[in-house]
Amino acid sequence: MEAPGQARGWERAVTDVDAPKQPTRIQRERREEILAAALDVFSAHGFRGASINQIAERAGMSTPRLLYHFEGKAALYQALLRDTILLWRKPLAAISPDGGPLTEIASYIRRKLEMSRDFPRESRLFAAEIMMGVPEARDAVFVPLTDTFHAKIALIEAWMRDGLLKRHDPHHLIYSIWATTQHYADFEAQIAELSPQKMPTLFADAEAFLVPMYMAHLTPEAGALR
Repeated sequence: MEAPGQARGWERAVTDVDAPKQPTRIQRERREEILAAALDVFSAHGFRGASINQIAERAGMSTPRLLYHFEGKAALYQALLRDTILLWRKPLAAISPDGGPLTEIASYIRRKLEMSRDFPRESRLFAAEIMMGVPEARDAVFVPLTDTFHAKIALIEAWMRDGLLKRHDPHHLIYSIWATTQHYADFEAQIAELSPQKMPTLFADAEAFLVPMYMAHLTPEAGALR
């Protein structure tokens, strides 16, 4: 697993959809400062519990200055969700039809663990939005993800038909990977309370547990693997 800070081809891509067409360097930096502050506040308090004044204070600027860059709390929230869904799609989109099925699934699990390790606030923001039924940004969350999700489901189904993976429900396979990997971000406080001794090597240990478990579950009983 790569250390934090190392470049990865699927890592976060920042979008400036609400910024002017040609923002200055200072404008870009201010937007990033505001988005980072908003991520802190939203991931801690949720959309309803957060206020634009809290975000401005966290960003170290006045509320009117913040509102120069974003129209309000909803615009900030949707910008963060658009960034987050891009972040979430990339590991899934990287599952390649040209690779070995077991290798591709193992790599996907590792990428999802890296996401939980390196972007825990984004994971908690996304989880909070889902738990609320996505009232603020349903299109922003689901439209970009839907095509990628169904394409990978079809790919996994094809691998299973060809005998390259043991046959299971591919929807529940993906959901279970999300559940087991994102747990380490979404419930980090619970893990730290219950198993503090595990925290220093948490993600390496999670990888050592999860990857062999899924490989054993998916390896066909008969038939050659690519």
